[in-house]
Amino acid sequence: QVQLVESGGGLVQPGGSLRLSCAASISNFRLSVMAWYRQTPEKGREFVALIRDSGSTNYTDSVKGRFTISRDNAKNTVYLQMNNLKPEDTAVYYCYTDYLNAWGQGTQVTVSS
Repeated sequence: QVQLVESGGGLVQPGGSLRLSCAASISNFRLSVMAWYRQTPEKGREFVALIRDSGSTNYTDSVKGRFTISRDNAKNTVYLQMNNLKPEDTAVYYCYTDYLNAWGQGTQVTVSS
């Protein structure tokens, strides 16, 4: 079995910050690729950020310089630090792992004044 549980979403004003967490109950977490995606009715599901077992990262252009993905292998947890949030960042954010192509349940992020 695999389980990904996101937390940390909520309502924040433009320019504010949130930190999302994804607790992963999977085997060999240290070797897995972890990623964050987000989904809206308008755009569907889109890639946000990725981190490999090596620690190397990738980001979609719209979040570069504002978002940071990281992982704590001792805690089997991946994080997404989101700074200078914009209304366009409003979406349901999903945690993903390449282990069995598993997805979390999603956490709502709403950026609004």
